[in-house]
Amino acid sequence: MSALRQKQFQVSHLIAEEKEQDGGTLAHKLDDALVGRQDMTVILTAADSSILYAHAAIPTDHRTINVRFEATSGATLIQVAMSLDISEDALVLERLARTLIAAAVVGALVIALGGYALVQIGLRPVRDLSAQIQALEADTLHQHLDDSAQPDELAPLVAHVNELLKRLQKAYEQLEAFNADVAHELFTPLATLIGGSEIALRKARDVNSLRDVLGAQLEDLQRMSMIVQDMLFLSQADRGAIARREYVNSMAELASSVADLHEAAMEEAGLQLHVIGDATCMADIRLLQRGLSNLISNATRHARSHSTVVVEINRMGDEVSLRVVNQGHSIPAEHLPYLFNRFYRVDVARPDAARNHGLGLAIVAAIARMHGGRTTIESSAGVTSIGFVVLDPSHAIATH
Repeated sequence: MSALRQKQFQVSHLIAEEKEQDGGTLAHKLDDALVGRQDMTVILTAADSSILYAHAAIPTDHRTINVRFEATSGATLIQVAMSLDISEDALVLERLARTLIAAAVVGALVIALGGYALVQIGLRPVRDLSAQIQALEADTLHQHLDDSAQPDELAPLVAHVNELLKRLQKAYEQLEAFNADVAHELFTPLATLIGGSEIALRKARDVNSLRDVLGAQLEDLQRMSMIVQDMLFLSQADRGAIARREYVNSMAELASSVADLHEAAMEEAGLQLHVIGDATCMADIRLLQRGLSNLISNATRHARSHSTVVVEINRMGDEVSLRVVNQGHSIPAEHLPYLFNRFYRVDVARPDAARNHGLGLAIVAAIARMHGGRTTIESSAGVTSIGFVVLDPSHAIATH
């Protein structure tokens, strides 16, 4: 296009220099100007449409760029039509376009393949990690994930998964131990029931003998029923059961009423009980009585004879604490974190297994959770304090 503009300027200048319209001198000058320009056509037309000059070197089937303008030679107006052959340029541009399209396609393909390869290489650690996780079984939870070949970005994830595996392994071990304890606790009364029934059926017995057998079996059935009831209660607590709230006018009176139920057992053990402190609270009275009863029963079994069991009641802001303190043998520190686990006993020999099935403190912990609270335990110098804390929402509302 620039070449066409240059020629347009040159032709206009040559026409302006021509003073007469004989065309001889102008045609000669135009021929000289267009020497070697086989890609250009120039046609000069007078006002009466007569052709003054024609240089037509472009085939009719070629692509051209055309321009028309007017120029004056003296007082004569001349129409100029110029065309530039752009077929070569169009062919070059077409080839360039095809080359660019091919390069773009090839480049996109190379980028896609390279990206795919890089993604596969980048995901290899993730696939290895996934394979390790898929290989985990219930009995291989102790085999933690190997993070030696993992990138730094995945190291925190592997660490979190390994911590999760530790917790799962611990929970699985506790579940297995729990199942074994349940089987053990239910097997003993069942074996007693079966043995007693077999003995009773071996020969004819009078009514009094059968009554004694049924009485003994009833005790075992009641014990089994208590285990099942406690397990159902713990199951409800684990599923997120929440305690009902009602106004407790005096926690000390509630503790005294529970202590009266244990009066005979405490007298047999040579113990006395005192209640210290008092508080009001919004809580489930039945659950509080049950939890406190379990704590007093536990203290009665382990307190030193002729000592005093103390029930301490304290308010700490919007929390109410109930603790049962007894004097006796200290509990080793390594056992304290596990005392509220189901069926956990410090003495594995279970000397009192016939009367206590090891769910009392687990129920206390469940009652604390149902009240939005927690458990407390201390044992040193022969003094053991076990209790639980309940959250009192009424106190929080009142302070606001």
